[in-house]
Amino acid sequence: MHRTACALFLTLTLVVLAGCGAADGDRLVLVDDPAGVLLDDEVMTALNAAGVTALLAPAAEDPALVELGQALFFDKLLSGNENISCATCHHPVAGTGDALPVSLGEGGIGLGANREQAASALIPRNAPHLFNGGVPGVDAMFWDSRVTRNASTGELDTPEPGLNGAAPTLLDHAAPLTSALAAQAMFPVTSREEMRGQIDGGNADDLRDAATNADVWSALMARIVGTSDGTVGGFDGYRALFDAAYPSITNYDDLTFGHAARAIAAFERETWTALDSPFDRFLGGDASAMSDSAKRGAKLFFGAASCSTCHNGPFLSDFQHHAVCVPQVGPGKNAPSEDLGLSLETGDSADDYKFRTPTLRNVALTAPYMHDGAFMTLEEVVRHHLDPQASLAAYDGSLLPDLFAATLDTDAGRNAARAAALSPLHPTSVVLTDDEFDDLMAFLHALTDPSSVSLLDEVPDEVPSGLPVKD
Repeated sequence: MHRTACALFLTLTLVVLAGCGAADGDRLVLVDDPAGVLLDDEVMTALNAAGVTALLAPAAEDPALVELGQALFFDKLLSGNENISCATCHHPVAGTGDALPVSLGEGGIGLGANREQAASALIPRNAPHLFNGGVPGVDAMFWDSRVTRNASTGELDTPEPGLNGAAPTLLDHAAPLTSALAAQAMFPVTSREEMRGQIDGGNADDLRDAATNADVWSALMARIVGTSDGTVGGFDGYRALFDAAYPSITNYDDLTFGHAARAIAAFERETWTALDSPFDRFLGGDASAMSDSAKRGAKLFFGAASCSTCHNGPFLSDFQHHAVCVPQVGPGKNAPSEDLGLSLETGDSADDYKFRTPTLRNVALTAPYMHDGAFMTLEEVVRHHLDPQASLAAYDGSLLPDLFAATLDTDAGRNAARAAALSPLHPTSVVLTDDEFDDLMAFLHALTDPSSVSLLDEVPDEVPSGLPVKD
């Protein structure tokens, strides 16, 4: 029997029982939804209207490729000064981010919320989480989508023209990049502030001193597997891992950093695909997977709270870019205390302050939030979205760590511009009762896959370079 029909039957039964000769003191109390199925149906109706369907699990990766990718991801060998790895800013203990508003790049000391600036620069933007980044349908990377891959043609659009289009001039590097996630992994190693390091006039280095991105990638492969078919430099451990991952490539000189990036993406995809949250199980037909509070929160999310205006579809993201009055924290991207977001890529002032809508699986694990990590808790960022302009005007950076609080932009003119840029799709104000807010938070917590809560087992004890793994 369909759940709605079942609910109607139960309701009618209670009506009949209530009038079947029982004394007034014994009359049954009629409830609107005795089995909770009407609420379930209302949630499913809202999900359908927002285009929300179950995510498709990616195909399983070759274990040899995953093993290679794990080693590369945690190895500081990929940085110019061998002092930072991909994992430093995307670590399992910090929800595949770094728990900081904006990252502390090359030259910093420590890990996660305990990382210290030392000789590092502040990176302009928050390190995005990596959960579900390799699930089919994720074809854009970074807060401004500056790396994209056309799912139909496989063509890339990235900051490196040689990787792009139907006939990339850097084909040897581009060919292995079978996903946007893999293409993304090509670029942190080219950024001086993130991994590459600054030019040191007293110490020549092929990686730091490289003239082009292609030269950076070639220098990295020389470090990893060596040159002259692996007979000069490199590491035996990496040569063995590449042999297992790419058995058809018989000359190490034919390996490019595209092959390394493909392996890094395989590790991320295999390890951080998270499709077993209570919400996912509810989508799969288990009505008991979410609490009633979370279900009421879902109704608000996809209804009166208007969250699904942007957070819709299978990923709870429209993958579009919106301006939502975010206070500016950090050094700024295009100028001190300023980050114009998407318009830096498009050159269109109509795109000022727009950033890509993030996906929301495991959102409770991925603080801080927004492009600059301005909100340290999930509750803060949700309240900001309920009234963005008022939140910007009243924003108090005292909840930020001291280093980042000192970078808060308080310029009235720039903040007025941020307020004026609020997306017309975003409601100017949403009023919720305390109970409704609690329900909305319950729904957001229902997006957490329990297997993602503790990820320490994903950190290897050692990497082939012999450099330290655990900061």
